[in-house]
Amino acid sequence: MKGFHPSPRFGEVSFASYRPDPAQPSQAAAVRALQSFGSTIGASNGGFFSRIFGSKPTSRAGIYLDGGFGVGKTHLLASLWHAAPGPKAFGTFVEYTNLVGALSFRKTVDALSSYRLVCIDEFELDDPGDTVLMSRLMRELADAGVKLAATSNTLPGALGEGRFAAVDFQREIQVLADQFDVVRIDGEDYRHRGLPAAPQPIPTHELDSRMNAEFDGGVVAVDDFADLMKHLAGVHPSRYRQLIDGIDGVVWKDVHTIESQAVALRFVVLADRLYDKDVPILASGVPFDELFTPDMMGGGYMKKYFRAVSRLTALAREGQTHEPS
Repeated sequence: MKGFHPSPRFGEVSFASYRPDPAQPSQAAAVRALQSFGSTIGASNGGFFSRIFGSKPTSRAGIYLDGGFGVGKTHLLASLWHAAPGPKAFGTFVEYTNLVGALSFRKTVDALSSYRLVCIDEFELDDPGDTVLMSRLMRELADAGVKLAATSNTLPGALGEGRFAAVDFQREIQVLADQFDVVRIDGEDYRHRGLPAAPQPIPTHELDSRMNAEFDGGVVAVDDFADLMKHLAGVHPSRYRQLIDGIDGVVWKDVHTIESQAVALRFVVLADRLYDKDVPILASGVPFDELFTPDMMGGGYMKKYFRAVSRLTALAREGQTHEPS
């Protein structure tokens, strides 16, 4: 549980450091909504008899930030976590499902029920099992008085659409939706706002010289892309954070379009962990906007893939130009 805190990229963010786009009023409104929500965390509920005989809360247990890629949802979620009193937890959706796998469902509920705030980043429901699991977990935590905050690119009532027969699990999905007040955040991806087009891949024969110039003295992981894909298949995604620990940069030779959905989903997790730790990338081969097949980019997991392309492009720009992502 000690690892459930914001990544280094968001280790010192705050509401004050978030820069709303003046052209998107919903961004400033989201800051105000989160600050108001944060003021309720840790507040006295009036005691045992008040909970039994008093009026029911007028707001829901959670707040849910819905918006496109790069509008600052994770920044705001981490800002809420930093501002809130503890004990508190911050993790991605996948990290919470992995926690249940490691501890068991009941022990996870017991561990988190004493927390004042549980933040869930990148909320996604990719299969029926996760739907039922997270529905029960959120319901039990809300019943225990835990405040919940989540981010996603999908409204809570639409989670699971395009991935499985969501209609068969509508009850669980509705239970999830009932836990949250939704705050919509509009805007364009700040990672690419006003910036030039993504950098082109580097010719393979130039990678070594560029690596020496860009990462002089740093610890760099150099891999043939095909070998990296094979290696990831033997490492559980929950360990990808440790896999890149201590790395200052990565170099990928001969990046190719990923044809397998299973391989692509594993790679999305790696992309997220690299972005969390702000690891610049130098790569040859196909550009990152051709990393996934057209069918993948238009299918049920399209939001995962678009997020990965956005983040990898920002890291590639940083690797080639030293421009912060």
